[in-house]
Amino acid sequence: MKSNKKFTETEGFHAFVLFLPYGLLFFTFILLPIIIAIGLSFTYFDVINTPTFAGLNNYITLITGDEVFMKYVLPNTVLYAIVVGVGGYALSFLMAWILAQVTPRARTLYALAMYTPSMVGQLMIQVIWKTIFSGDQTGLANAYLQKLGLINQPIQWLISSDYFMQIMIFISLWSSMGIGFLSMLSGIMNIDQELYEAAYVDGIKNRAQEIIYITVPSMKPQMLFGAVMSIVNAFNMGWIGVTLAGANPTPDYAGQLIANHIDDYAYVRYEMGYASAVSVALLCLVWICSKVANKLFTEKDEY
Repeated sequence: MKSNKKFTETEGFHAFVLFLPYGLLFFTFILLPIIIAIGLSFTYFDVINTPTFAGLNNYITLITGDEVFMKYVLPNTVLYAIVVGVGGYALSFLMAWILAQVTPRARTLYALAMYTPSMVGQLMIQVIWKTIFSGDQTGLANAYLQKLGLINQPIQWLISSDYFMQIMIFISLWSSMGIGFLSMLSGIMNIDQELYEAAYVDGIKNRAQEIIYITVPSMKPQMLFGAVMSIVNAFNMGWIGVTLAGANPTPDYAGQLIANHIDDYAYVRYEMGYASAVSVALLCLVWICSKVANKLFTEKDEY
């Protein structure tokens, strides 16, 4: 018994040593900034002077006094999260399922082509999308529409509130095939094919039923990972609007998301206390969405 206890203690020590570097990194770069942000959210802090305690003033201002947040930022963020988060998630699963049906060589090429925009999205926006949606006659979209006779004069795509959010959503969906997409593709490829054969014997008649009853239940861990990544990306892609517009805030706040609102108050106005309060609100929103995803895709223990 003594030798077993000693062995267990040694194992625990080795596990602690292996975990320690990752624990330190997690505390330093994730947990500690969250704690500091929560603390600063109850203060007035202009970066230069010492923070002064402000109680709940920042949160009260956020809810009752920030017209930009309530009128533009929050509705924009909700719309963007629903379309890009849910839509991008569904699109990732659909494209992963389609690629799983093709030959291995073609699958590799198509997967690489779909994944590349998520890695070089900002560069592609600067080089390609800003050229396509340029507001003068040399812009590819304007030139093409004028050639077809659909417009008489160039449209100012990137400074018009009528088109800015739609362009943001389109580019975001185009670049949404990231790590979550690869995770889903891997999950689909690793499903035991005998499950499908048994399912057809039991009465499944088409591909739709195959996806509902076999594919999705068999890859819930990958579906959960993809959902979490989609949620994080949807709330963290405000840079797309800033890159397109070349400034923060975006024109008429048409593409202003919570992430942009935080950057505006933190790095433009230097109201770090209020920016921290907005970041805490964003943290709570992401946490709620993650809990919903966890509820949908976590395996339930059956006793």
